Amino acid sequence: MFRNDFMKRLIQMGLVGMLAWSAAHAEVNIDEIAFGEPLGGWVKKDHRAAEYPLSGATYRTFKPEITPTPDGGIFVSVRIDHVRGWLSSNDHATLEITVDPIGVIASAQSKIAIQGQTIASDLIQETADVGSSLGPADHAVKIGGDMVANLTSKMLRERIVEPGRVSFPAAIRHNYNLLFQSIRVNGTKVSIGGPPVAKPVGPVVKAPKGEKTVKAVEKTKVVEEAKGPEKQPGKTPDKSGPASKEAPSNGTNSSSVLEVGAYGVPESVNLPNGK
Repeated sequence: MFRNDFMKRLIQMGLVGMLAWSAAHAEVNIDEIAFGEPLGGWVKKDHRAAEYPLSGATYRTFKPEITPTPDGGIFVSVRIDHVRGWLSSNDHATLEITVDPIGVIASAQSKIAIQGQTIASDLIQETADVGSSLGPADHAVKIGGDMVANLTSKMLRERIVEPGRVSFPAAIRHNYNLLFQSIRVNGTKVSIGGPPVAKPVGPVVKAPKGEKTVKAVEKTKVVEEAKGPEKQPGKTPDKSGPASKEAPSNGTNSSSVLEVGAYGVPESVNLPNGK
């Protein structure tokens, strides 16, 4: 009896662990149907591969192998064959990408095996500058472009000029683009737009009554329309500007007095009474 209860609890714990693991890694995935349809559909090799013509040659792409990464993203590996015919052995390539938890491609690498010779591109990874300034689509374009350019330059060094082989990097890039369009986050296609541009917003500083109201903006001071100063006894408003002359009080000369309002804006001035 005790043993049966223990086994039941163990099975329950295992099921709970599997469900928790599935939930933690179900956010990012690859839509295999969306990936395979542009390639002709998964109708070859027992519905495990798709064949398609490209640049005068025939290529075969297999369904992607997907594994979760420790940070909650996924690692995707795709096998691509250059079909050369019955009397020749096929060339093989692998395309590997890492997708982060929000659906952005973090790294990419490709390898081509031709007659026992392996040519591998460098591992192209995202940088802080790229990740902060580009959207998911532009970011993917840059990583894919750098990967294919690096792979092509290495193939040229080996003087590979045979049709079908020389266009192998183009086939890899074709699969890379379709793979990016097949990334799903919570079942939703990744937005291709760039990140929203953050607009600096500063606090609104209210000046005392009768003075100007200024909106403080980050690194920029924007002065709004000023409120007119209140009328004060003994002062006559001057239509030509914010300054006003105070009416003379007696026949003696008084020293010049300059009254300065908020943010250095002159409000009124007392002028001498003499000639």
